[in-house]
Amino acid sequence: MSSRRGPPKHQNAYAWKPNAGVKINETEVGGRFRPYSEITGVCARCREQIEWKRRYGKYKPLVEPAKCQKCSRRAVRQAYHNLCSGCAKEQNVCAKCRCRVDSLVGRDSSELEAEQKALEEAIKNARERDRRTLLRAMNKSNDNNSGKSATEKANKVGDIFPSSSLEGYARSRQEGKAGSGNKEEEVEGEEEVEDNTEEDNTDDEE
Repeated sequence: MSSRRGPPKHQNAYAWKPNAGVKINETEVGGRFRPYSEITGVCARCREQIEWKRRYGKYKPLVEPAKCQKCSRRAVRQAYHNLCSGCAKEQNVCAKCRCRVDSLVGRDSSELEAEQKALEEAIKNARERDRRTLLRAMNKSNDNNSGKSATEKANKVGDIFPSSSLEGYARSRQEGKAGSGNKEEEVEGEEEVEDNTEEDNTDDEE
């Protein structure tokens, strides 16, 4: 066994991608149209392990619900989980490694569904004016979240935008156009000067 410790001697220039040459069907589970569900009910360490499996093509999603090791009901709906969400919440343990933790990652799907139903009922019973205000606020928060993730991805990939925000990028583009407009005016002025000198030369020859 090697006694070497620390990072590898020859670091990879880019991350390894599973099935790099295989065309992915976007309608299958894990594709763009059917992404994997959010990892919930586990500790931070187990979440990192499951995310690693997803990232490197080792993840195998459940075809049908698995059996819970505590209550023996087929209620486990996430891959690599040993307990159903009800038993894990009751015992206050991680659903994968079954160790006692203070805080679990994510929220249970039943809680999210109940919250969504309550929100829909509140919107349904509200006045039209209040309903539209609430929907506008929700859409705005979603746009802000997507904008933040897009800028973070751009910064990670290689700084596609030189400025920190799209507004700054647009401002710099407008300033660049204004500068190019000044250059065009200078070029036109130089052409006019050249035309005047040519006319003077023809007058001298006559």
